[in-house]
Amino acid sequence: MQRILHGHFWTIAPWLRHQLRAPALPPSSPFSVHVDESPAGPVRLLGRIRHREGARAILVVIHGLGGTSESYYMIEAARRAEGAGLACLRLNLRGAGGDGDDLYHAGLFSDLHAAITSPELGRYERVLVLGYSLGGHIALRYAASGSLDARVRAVAAICPPLDLERSVTAIDQPGRWVYRRHVLSGLKEMYAAVASRRAVPLPVGEALAIRTIREWDRRIMTRRFGFQSPEAYYASESAAPRLRDLSVPSLLVATEADPMVPLDTVRPALEAYPPSPLLDIQWLRLGGHVGFPQTLSLGFGAAPGLESQVIHWLLRR
Repeated sequence: MQRILHGHFWTIAPWLRHQLRAPALPPSSPFSVHVDESPAGPVRLLGRIRHREGARAILVVIHGLGGTSESYYMIEAARRAEGAGLACLRLNLRGAGGDGDDLYHAGLFSDLHAAITSPELGRYERVLVLGYSLGGHIALRYAASGSLDARVRAVAAICPPLDLERSVTAIDQPGRWVYRRHVLSGLKEMYAAVASRRAVPLPVGEALAIRTIREWDRRIMTRRFGFQSPEAYYASESAAPRLRDLSVPSLLVATEADPMVPLDTVRPALEAYPPSPLLDIQWLRLGGHVGFPQTLSLGFGAAPGLESQVIHWLLRR
């Protein structure tokens, strides 16, 4: 019980602290790039970028499901990148942040690839990728895609789902309604913005009434991306079977107390699909979903705190 309560606390407390007193951010400028998504036409991606004079490496950070470039963990990553002397791009996946251009799905790494290969990132010799939750899943999919940009040197995924079927089943359970509602709230806000600019699979009123992630995927994602069913979508896009194909050093940080991507959804996936030796798996007994004590150490020899530890690992690669 203590571990469960700890997981809930560290999932909620960092978010709440950010709502009450958001930390100062390094200066940044708008980022924009288009992805050619024929026949749908070009899709615009937005974000915030911090260039550093003399920096040869950039950290590209990806948010979780329903999140944006302004999510608290994205801001913390940007702050720690600044301290490490890195440039930083906080990327909004398509539709996130209210740009209204399109929707994204759990395996859609073309947004990440488009950002990395954009002219604005052409000045950097090395690219490091950090993804949170679903963003971590997308980062791992990209690292195992076989189409990785040559400048990408390492990838880190924080609390990612690996088996989408198991993960959706878990978050749709009644006891996780608070987290499910939070995720759906972000998705519905994004969907309404998209609906104001282009055709969508479902009327907005019906989309706003959806109460589970599986229903969201069945009524919206399958129609938008042509999957036959949610189950077919999960089987097609889950990262777990592809982890053997990782082409760069990759870090997976997961906690046994995670209330949103539970232990019993991640460990079975790793057991069923043994990953590449390039994957460094760090299991933590305590901590929440993408939220951890500021004293956290992964034993990497850096300053305490998740982002400091992870960025140090990425740089050492």
